[in-house]
Amino acid sequence: MSLNDRMEALARGVAEREATHAADLARARVRADVLHTQVESAIGRFNEVVGVDVPHLRVEVSPPRIDDKHLHAIEFDLARGRHRAIVSVKSKGEVTLVGPFRAGKNEGPCRSFPFSEEDELDDALGDFLERFLEDAVAP
Repeated sequence: MSLNDRMEALARGVAEREATHAADLARARVRADVLHTQVESAIGRFNEVVGVDVPHLRVEVSPPRIDDKHLHAIEFDLARGRHRAIVSVKSKGEVTLVGPFRAGKNEGPCRSFPFSEEDELDDALGDFLERFLEDAVAP
């Protein structure tokens, strides 16, 4: 069997296996897009206020993408300098808030919430963003 044939056979098997996760991953993508819109709006407001006099405090929000660690999850991150925080939306119906932490250091702390815990997640997301921003702009 040629190398190309072997890779094609492998790809077919992987694609068949992963197709069973497609609907759950699509649901996670929708949830991640909603959270991303909320976070991007909140960080955008923060950036508008600090950008006038202290533009070096600007925070970046990445676009949603397949999670770096979990193939069946969508993530986006916040960054200012070495300070990071990650929002990971897993296909199993869970949102995990990671950080804040510094790039090159261990990630954490993490808090996870089922999709059904909307109010609890909203409160935790506000706390999470405040903690990240306080850490990210500390001298």
